[in-house]
Amino acid sequence: MVIAVSVVAAAVGLLGAGYVATQHSGGGRTAAADNGRDTGKPAGTPAAAAPAATASRDPMPATIPGLGPKTLADVPAASRQVLVASGQAKDSSNTLVTLWVKLPDGHWRPGATWRGHNAKDGWTTDHHAGDLHSPIGVFTLHDAGGFDADPGSHLPYHHSDSFHAGGVGFDGEPLDEAFDYVIAIDYNRVPGTSPLDGTQPLGADKGGGIWVHVDHGGPTHGCVSIPAPDMVTLLRALQPADHPVIVMGDSTSLQS
Repeated sequence: MVIAVSVVAAAVGLLGAGYVATQHSGGGRTAAADNGRDTGKPAGTPAAAAPAATASRDPMPATIPGLGPKTLADVPAASRQVLVASGQAKDSSNTLVTLWVKLPDGHWRPGATWRGHNAKDGWTTDHHAGDLHSPIGVFTLHDAGGFDADPGSHLPYHHSDSFHAGGVGFDGEPLDEAFDYVIAIDYNRVPGTSPLDGTQPLGADKGGGIWVHVDHGGPTHGCVSIPAPDMVTLLRALQPADHPVIVMGDSTSLQS
């Protein structure tokens, strides 16, 4: 889940999230996905001959499913990696996150789908500091970092003890590990700087500190979050040369 966070002013500011820093305890979470498929054939049906095991694979889509023409128009033509965070509803904090990769033939291949969270009160097209909504839109991804050491990120990785939140979330869950790994979402920030950099080109009222970070099991202040093992997978997958972006919002808004 992402947290529209602040990094307490003295520690370079968890921008507007209002967390209190406490001692970090470490740890992570796991996630599982059911990728099974029913073939629809009755038991005992002989298998048809095929020239190769891959001959029955469904073709990859020419466009990313669930994204409408307006949303797709905002995705840069050079972007070959698109992280889609599709919220359950406009006022929901539950999100499904999938990394799509553009193939040489122009089709798109999906990765695993990860269950995560967004802001407590859902999504908005007019985000403001402290409104407990995640911003809807298409944003570039340039910089990463975290309390834990670089797990193999291809994005510039800023390792610092200042990446910690502490306290508890909206559901009483501990936040201590939320910033073990983060990816800065380029909403109201300067790309090419540490996620901890508090510069806000649109002004403080528009909020900032919107990240992809480790899920803690509940809503965020504005960020998108996914489980720790999936954050590691994502950090290792994103390639600067593929100009990665995140497309984020509730599923209905993204279909526009």
